[in-house]
Amino acid sequence: MTVWLARGVDSWFGDRPFEDGGKVTDGRLSIGLLKRQRESTDVNVRFNARLRLPNLEEQTYVFLGRDDPREVITDKPGALSRQDRLLAQTRGERAFFAGIGRSLSDTLDFRLGMRGGLKPYVQGRYRKQWELGPDGLAELRQTLFWSIADHAGSTTAFSYEHLFSPVLAARWLTSATITQASEKFEWSSLLGAYRSFGGQRLLSLEALVNGQQGSGVVATDYGLQSRWEQPVYEDWLVGGIVIGRFWPRPDAQTERRGTWAMGASLKMRF
Repeated sequence: MTVWLARGVDSWFGDRPFEDGGKVTDGRLSIGLLKRQRESTDVNVRFNARLRLPNLEEQTYVFLGRDDPREVITDKPGALSRQDRLLAQTRGERAFFAGIGRSLSDTLDFRLGMRGGLKPYVQGRYRKQWELGPDGLAELRQTLFWSIADHAGSTTAFSYEHLFSPVLAARWLTSATITQASEKFEWSSLLGAYRSFGGQRLLSLEALVNGQQGSGVVATDYGLQSRWEQPVYEDWLVGGIVIGRFWPRPDAQTERRGTWAMGASLKMRF
């Protein structure tokens, strides 16, 4: 269906056949079921894809999907998203989006998009990686954006990955966002260990912490979660289960209480 859509959109820009360089990349369709103690069960469908259209210039592409619109606009790392932290989303936190992007180099990328309700946004992203020895990799991602709701804003994300052996790795990921509308930082951080058992079977243990400037507490939510993923059909349909224990406290007036969370997902990559 995505290839059919890409072929149709490509035909708007010229007569060059789609097979002459056209392709769909970074495709993901996932269905997630999650439940936090004392909260309602949430079912979420996420979709993302990048379309290379031969009738556009080589470095220009179209993107589309369905996800949390604010996380898409602010370019929040996926591992720190609400769904990956086992947090339920409201109907307003799910929307379709689409747009056009252009890669000026391997490190610089610009996007012009529309989210649900025909609300425009602009995004520019700089990405740089460094190899720190044979077993370490660091990455800096700086995103500037503008939207109707947040006006101008910026997200800075930094990660470091270290390979201890061919099957064991660790990662530290941290991200901070500030917008003209709020003028306060929102930040998230993750420290995780990952053990591969081959064949896309992966066991992970992650510690997560989140905070917001002006909330009156050091951390608005922190916890531990463990996840198991493995293919359930060939190598393109992956299933996963996750269980976590979290201690949320959104403000100083709220008592911090421990809560259990569980989730299950099916993810198709294409």
